[in-house]
Amino acid sequence: MGDRILLVEDDDQLGSQIVGHLRGAGFDPVWWREGRLLVSGDLPDVSLVVLDLMLPGTYGLDMLKALRTFSEVPVLILSARNDTLDKVRALRLGADDYMTKPFWPEELVERVRARLRRPTLQKEQAVVEVGPLRIDLQGHTVQVQGRPVELTRVEFELLAALARRPQEAVTRQWLVEHVLDPEREGTERTLDVHVSRLRRKLGPVKCVETVWGVGYRLVPGEDA
Repeated sequence: MGDRILLVEDDDQLGSQIVGHLRGAGFDPVWWREGRLLVSGDLPDVSLVVLDLMLPGTYGLDMLKALRTFSEVPVLILSARNDTLDKVRALRLGADDYMTKPFWPEELVERVRARLRRPTLQKEQAVVEVGPLRIDLQGHTVQVQGRPVELTRVEFELLAALARRPQEAVTRQWLVEHVLDPEREGTERTLDVHVSRLRRKLGPVKCVETVWGVGYRLVPGEDA
């Protein structure tokens, strides 16, 4: 069997159909029929989660929010709700993709394959290297081309958040909610100030890239 996929879906007919297509595509599906408020240690060893929103037990977005406190496993949302605000909220909470029901199971399989081809940081990785950047997530140290760089707490947490999803756009709102202190500095304008200071400290290597209308992402970068 290939990658192990966790499916969280309470509809028996749809769930059976998805499991069959995933298994037929070479994946190893695990099927939960209700939502669970996860803590570290509860999540099986899986490569990706396919998560319905309207679930018995725990609402899908609450499950996603809890999951993101300890894991960066890719999450693909399934929902009968086609409202843009629902999609935006799911993405801000850390979802990697969003599919609206009804859908073709073949498309779901291809989205799973596409997401698994993209680079992602596994939780156990302590050091991330992106271009000339070397980020020690446990030691809270950063080097650029072998040169140590001193960062504030917020600057490091900002860089670490981007490093956990290299070359993926992370929304400004997500960064505000998960990196900044909401009681003191929780605004997008303040976030932009921290990004500007971080860029100056990283020097001429342009690794923190602006994604206009979305947020920021970490790229290998080039010398200015």
